[in-house]
Amino acid sequence: MSAVWMCWLPPTILGVYTTMTSLVAILDLKGKPLIQRSYRDDVPSSCIERFLPLVLEIEEDGQQVTPCFSNQGVNYMHIRHSNLYLLALSRKNTNAAEIILFLHRLSQVLVEYFKELEEESIRDNFVIIYELLDEMMDFGYPQTTESKILQEYITQESHKLEVQVRPPMAVTNAVSWRSEGIRYRKNEVFLDVIESVNLLVNANGNVVRSEILGAVKMKCYLSGMPELRLGLNDKVMFETTGRTSRGKSIELEDVKFHQCVRLSRFENDRTISFIPPDGEFELMSYRLSQAVKPLIWVEAAVEHHKGSRVEYMVKCRAQFKRRSTANNVEIYVPVPDDADTPKFRASTGSVQYAPDKSAFVWKIKQLGGGRDFLMRAHFGLPSVKSEQDVEKRAPITVKFEIPYFTVSGIQVRYLKVVEKSGYQALPWVRYITQNGDDYSLRTALDKGSAPIVPM
Repeated sequence: MSAVWMCWLPPTILGVYTTMTSLVAILDLKGKPLIQRSYRDDVPSSCIERFLPLVLEIEEDGQQVTPCFSNQGVNYMHIRHSNLYLLALSRKNTNAAEIILFLHRLSQVLVEYFKELEEESIRDNFVIIYELLDEMMDFGYPQTTESKILQEYITQESHKLEVQVRPPMAVTNAVSWRSEGIRYRKNEVFLDVIESVNLLVNANGNVVRSEILGAVKMKCYLSGMPELRLGLNDKVMFETTGRTSRGKSIELEDVKFHQCVRLSRFENDRTISFIPPDGEFELMSYRLSQAVKPLIWVEAAVEHHKGSRVEYMVKCRAQFKRRSTANNVEIYVPVPDDADTPKFRASTGSVQYAPDKSAFVWKIKQLGGGRDFLMRAHFGLPSVKSEQDVEKRAPITVKFEIPYFTVSGIQVRYLKVVEKSGYQALPWVRYITQNGDDYSLRTALDKGSAPIVPM
């Protein structure tokens, strides 16, 4: 059965666990606290200074540093964001999963406020960060974590003394993520289904690992307090309701919803029912572990000439339907660190040498389905290296984006908008498939049998 998670949990006691946190701090990479907020007096600030030495000690022992660990009766829960650590400390038997989620929400809120969460942005915004820490957590219990609501009364603009800023009603309402009284002249809903493909192809040309990470992102410009119902071609939904699917159905795994989704309704009949936040938000994310055929296949023949120069012949092939087109394709082919004097010739697109990445980049603006192209590259090698060193290289990586296409076959069956005023809303749906964080092919660095034509 697929796991379903919410991105935020209410401040309640779950069994013998509590969601209580004694202290929250943001540290730099050296373990020095940039800002900290103590909610209780049972954990001294000196415990913050022990955090990084404990992490280093765990690494020196050859163990993996987990997001949660304990030392001398103090629980350390942390996440890493860019060059910062977000740390929470407690002495109670804390619900660590919820505190970790709170730290992730805290980082997202700070990113939405300051665009970038870096050491400099922390130092420049001490006052507003303290205000956010006071509103997002009270006496160690997580409270409001919805950025759009927080921005209504915690602003980066100064206010006159006689103006009293009051929190919006949404903070205390059941619908804490949406304010009342929202009005639009034109009511529209934009829904993007974005799937990222991760895969690894070994030296034999076999796919040894593949997964699809999906997200449903929305932009809602709707008046009032509308209720939306979203239906997908969910396999479990068809089995539960006894309906028959006309097309392909998929089985979602590791589904995670925004807090606005009514989980009880989803568990009963797999209907995604919710009152949306205003503006942009991520409604849900999911994962599919099904086998994925490489959408863009890249292979290369590499020929070395007595250590003095090296030549590449790279072949790129689009292995998806002809009616689709991949945009902004970038193929990164690694080369030796000391390679110089590059020469390129490509049947399409452009090629650039990126010495900082020890690779050359073949860029194709549009790659039609079923098409294949060739590219040749020549480099000089001023340094003499052994054959063993030559063979140790990173795999080829590929970046791409295919609009109007999903590799899993997920489809939006319907999107209904119901509001008591009865206005008509225009829903727009878009599908996008793109590369994930790790789309790698190791086959491309094997010595191919095809001869390389001199440039």
